[in-house]
Amino acid sequence: MITKQDVIDVVSEYDKKNITIGVLGSHSALDVCDGARDEEIPNLVVCQKGRDGLYTNYFKNRTVNGLRKGFVDESLVLNKFDEILTENVQQQLIAKNTLFIPNRSFVVYNGVRRVENEFRLPLVGTRDMLKIEDRETEEEDYYWVSQQAGIPIPKHYASKDDIDTLVMVKLHHKYMTLERGFFTAASPEEFDAKVERLLNREIITTEALKDARIEQYIIGPVFNFNFFYSPIDDEIELLGIDFRFESNLDGLVRIPAEQQLELPAQFRDPLMTIVGHANASLRESLLERVYLMAERFVAFSKQHYSAPIIGPFCLQTIVDQNMDFYVYDIATRIGGGTNVHTNVGASYGNSLFGTRMSSGRRLALEVKRAIALDEIEKIVT
Repeated sequence: MITKQDVIDVVSEYDKKNITIGVLGSHSALDVCDGARDEEIPNLVVCQKGRDGLYTNYFKNRTVNGLRKGFVDESLVLNKFDEILTENVQQQLIAKNTLFIPNRSFVVYNGVRRVENEFRLPLVGTRDMLKIEDRETEEEDYYWVSQQAGIPIPKHYASKDDIDTLVMVKLHHKYMTLERGFFTAASPEEFDAKVERLLNREIITTEALKDARIEQYIIGPVFNFNFFYSPIDDEIELLGIDFRFESNLDGLVRIPAEQQLELPAQFRDPLMTIVGHANASLRESLLERVYLMAERFVAFSKQHYSAPIIGPFCLQTIVDQNMDFYVYDIATRIGGGTNVHTNVGASYGNSLFGTRMSSGRRLALEVKRAIALDEIEKIVT
């Protein structure tokens, strides 16, 4: 793995008065760029050809007939995302004094091992914690981290034959690399029937089924808690809460139960593909429980990894009828739902700082403070 000293050596050559915030053009890049603009730090988006319009056109920083529009300052368009790992592209980014913000797309399209070992740019985040999201390849994944940190997770079933209640089955989608082929089942027989349907529809593969995780389906609302840990201040900040819109699940649940049963077979198994997010709030009497989970997570990261979690992270939870929280995923970088913060900020972050404070802006603010305090080594790996 690229070491902390390797990164410090790169940063030591940077012109600290002309830092650029870089991000891959997907996932939460708009929030990152909008936040950089708020803190008046130039931003650059690394795009893939054919998927670059948001950054090279629609949200491009420009002036039209005297009217200022957009907030993406610069873009670098590559044929494929993984070309960012080539020496030529990395040198271009280093020449611009780029501090890079990792998002989930960055890791998925480039591979976590290559990010760990080949991407020489300083990451504003914890390089060796990105791998815990790869449940299929990592023994010490976010479930393991949660257990070690004392954070509740849904009950795990080792085999389909052990299913004795409603469960959620998680495995990779056959074609959509960022998505999974979720399905529910309440018995081994239902499991087998749904597997057969999903295989026939080419949603899943028999290979992915070998690594499927079967866990208890917690009945309750889903909340994603977007936190920020500042290594400069050694403080945890809750910036915002969001929940997901999932296709085609959200459309299915709006149909009366009788009509759901009459649907053709291909519509009965919702894919639960995330298509959007919305802001949410939580009862104040429950908020402290969420902070306690975040504190446990940060404390464990300090003990087990070369650097504690740095900057944004997201605890994805379900709350049951007893008001108990279960974490079913942890994002060790900026969350996928933070674009809801763009322009308006994050509700709790706004109140905490007394100004509009999105996840993207909080990242940019930490960069600015690290430079001013000459503590940039605290925020990069």
